[in-house]
Amino acid sequence: MDASSRLIVAADFDPRREGGAREVHDRVLVLAKSLEGTGVIIKVNSVLRAYGYTLISELHDLGLQVFADLKLTDIPNTVETDGAMLKEYKPEFITVMCSTGIDGMRAVRETVGQYTQVLGVTVLTSFNEEECQEIFGCSTKAGVLRFARMAQLAGLSGLILSPQEAEIIKARPELTLSLNTPGIRPLWSLVAGDDQERVMTPAKAIKAGAMRVVIGRPIIQAEDPRHAVELALQEITEGLPSE
Repeated sequence: MDASSRLIVAADFDPRREGGAREVHDRVLVLAKSLEGTGVIIKVNSVLRAYGYTLISELHDLGLQVFADLKLTDIPNTVETDGAMLKEYKPEFITVMCSTGIDGMRAVRETVGQYTQVLGVTVLTSFNEEECQEIFGCSTKAGVLRFARMAQLAGLSGLILSPQEAEIIKARPELTLSLNTPGIRPLWSLVAGDDQERVMTPAKAIKAGAMRVVIGRPIIQAEDPRHAVELALQEITEGLPSE
């Protein structure tokens, strides 16, 4: 994999700042057009709920791979229906909450088809240790490991986890899932009021075992998002093993 295929750009725009949901849709497309030809993956979530899965087709038309970060969670029958609807639009990646359970995760994976990789979300990167104990009754590391084993049994392609836990999963050869890490902050970035608790630079995350890294605000809030992507790709390259 080259550096560009390891970068997921999170197009997480806030309608309260952009002027409404329609403006968010337009901002996503403007961002996508600015990233044409870079080879990166674009991640969308809330805007899909507002405007539907046709946005996936619009992004595909611009030559970008699409990460539909819907974090599906419900009873197996319902998430299976979600998977059947998504199958028509063929996003390259979708997410499902590991807390949905093995049967629910398996239902999504079996329904969405081979074109789409299903990634299981473990412990959200906004959680600190105290919150993880309150919600899951265990440490973040124990929670991620538990969910990783469930995702493996469900036959998922990979995990969403913080870069701090990537090394733990990477050290277990029985777990063959790809590792995809949000909470990435490049060396040159500064995010005001950052809500991410467990963060790491792109190079360090790749060295820790991440296959792909997710970067949002440092790129989408930059004056020149394409240049910000180029800087992020340089840091990802620094984390790759030398040939």
